[in-house]
Amino acid sequence: MQYRKLGRTDLQVSKICLGTMTWGEQNSESEAHEQLNYAIDQGINFIDTAELYAIPSREYNQGLTEKYLGSWLHQRGKRDDLIVASKIAGPRPGLEYIRAELNFSREQLHQAVEGSLRRLRTDYLDLYQLHWPERKTNTFGRLGFDLVPDDPWEDNFVEILEAMHGLIQAGKIRYWGVSNETAWGVMHFLHLADKYNLPGCISIQNPYSLLNRSYEVGLAEVSIRENVPLLAYSPMAFGLLSGKYHQGKDHPNNRINQYKEMSRYNSAEAHKATEQYIRIAEENGLTPAQMALAFVNDRPFLCSNIIGATSMEQLQENIATFSLTLSQEIVNAINQVHRRISNPAP
Repeated sequence: MQYRKLGRTDLQVSKICLGTMTWGEQNSESEAHEQLNYAIDQGINFIDTAELYAIPSREYNQGLTEKYLGSWLHQRGKRDDLIVASKIAGPRPGLEYIRAELNFSREQLHQAVEGSLRRLRTDYLDLYQLHWPERKTNTFGRLGFDLVPDDPWEDNFVEILEAMHGLIQAGKIRYWGVSNETAWGVMHFLHLADKYNLPGCISIQNPYSLLNRSYEVGLAEVSIRENVPLLAYSPMAFGLLSGKYHQGKDHPNNRINQYKEMSRYNSAEAHKATEQYIRIAEENGLTPAQMALAFVNDRPFLCSNIIGATSMEQLQENIATFSLTLSQEIVNAINQVHRRISNPAP
């Protein structure tokens, strides 16, 4: 395994991060533990979860992912050799079963952290992230910003910074980061953190894949120049980039087939682009999954690539991509497809 410094911190995290959002919905507790054991054996030391998980989030499965990880951490011990990250959910209709108030006030941040620590059976989190912004903006990799005149949000960035500082001082978290954030949001946090001498965000967890390269538009430069790197999620576009849907190897329980409401990666344009990426991979002796993940792994603004899997076979293939480097010819071919069908899965 290869390791990279997580931005401005002293943390060395594995190039591959183990994602967990299927645990509690598509994966049982024993399967989660099997994945964890294998990942750790392969040198992964970075695990990402959230109070929202499993996905799709339902009242019956909310928090199960953290509980599954917590039971494994308790059995294993040696907590300090791992980097564990979680997230607080922001405002969103239908998620009131998480907490009565979904915001990033000081009170809610403290309440959410305590809930995650309890489920994870640990005393601290290495990285604590805002799962998405409170304000209405182009989140989850969506292109374009639509002004919402009736948005009740008021700038509370300083309160968030002060709350994170308090959590750090209390030993509850070591660092904090953002997720599904925009370039303006990241820079606003960094500016205010510098102005008030408070700890700024140290990472950005946003979608990034062959089908959604919106991160490159503004955030890539922020990552490099401000040393706030990307933790890329959905690098396989819910499995579409594995090629199984095009090759007739998919099953009814696969994510795109099972969760029709999660249609970001199921557009005609996404399927068309994927078909062309599959062709490039096959022409170069690679599986579509290998090419898709290797492309993300080598981006200069990336710190760690968050991979997930519902089967051990998928997990093994995904983790093995850490040592694969694409030739410039393959990257050029990928970029040609991207120019023809740009960001078909925002």
